Amino acid sequence: MLLAVRHRSSATEELQIIPPSKVSVEGVSKGFRSASGDVLALDQVSLKVAEGEFVCLVGASGCGKTTLLNIIAGLEKADSGTVLADGKPVTGPGRERLVMFQEPALFPWLDVIGNVLFGLNLKPNLTNKDRRQVAKYYLELVGLSRFEHANIHELSGGMKQRVSLARALAPNPRVLLMDEPFAALDALTREQLYGDIQEIWRARRKTIVFVTHNVREAACLGDRVLLFSPHPGRIQREFKVELPRPRDINSVDLAAHATQITKALKSVGKAEAVTSK
Repeated sequence: MLLAVRHRSSATEELQIIPPSKVSVEGVSKGFRSASGDVLALDQVSLKVAEGEFVCLVGASGCGKTTLLNIIAGLEKADSGTVLADGKPVTGPGRERLVMFQEPALFPWLDVIGNVLFGLNLKPNLTNKDRRQVAKYYLELVGLSRFEHANIHELSGGMKQRVSLARALAPNPRVLLMDEPFAALDALTREQLYGDIQEIWRARRKTIVFVTHNVREAACLGDRVLLFSPHPGRIQREFKVELPRPRDINSVDLAAHATQITKALKSVGKAEAVTSK
């Protein structure tokens, strides 16, 4: 079944039809060699992400969640196990899976709209006029229409991340992979972006896999929160967050969910420490 999304501009017609999409990870393990010895980052990790689902991966630093995101993106290869996107094996980077990193990684020699247009090079069948109309659409979606000709160095950290988000969304990827994209921002800017990303997700229904170590952030954004144990990374618990959207990160109900997840995270850490002795 195809999902049709109606845009206001006919130039975005090519981006309107979004077929069903999901990610499947089965028994993925990954190790690294270092000066101090071999490290097993992931051990037999399995998960499924449904079409249009917002899934957050949570765990302490070094638990392998970013490594798993890179494997899903095709930037790294698993030592064992399989990763499927739309039922097809992931063998490398693909235009259907785009990554948004912690740092915006914008091109300083291009203005705001130039950076978003750069992402549209993944759509060679669009004309230059079409690309510009699509870029304008996504800049409006992230609230930056007035700044399309601004230079990157003139933007705040939050505005740079909005540009990065528009650039990632513009080619209409099937899956958006987000690696702690708000971690370097101040608390007020983060809260504003939590509202923005929820509204954008509701409007576009993208399949999103979101990596974070911030439990409250995960409870605010995710349909499901998957809890990773450290050394090696394994999925230990799953929490469904069934609060209505948009969610306020400061609400009492959300705090209750975050507290429950935090207790489980601490419990997992203690159990792993005992097991490793």
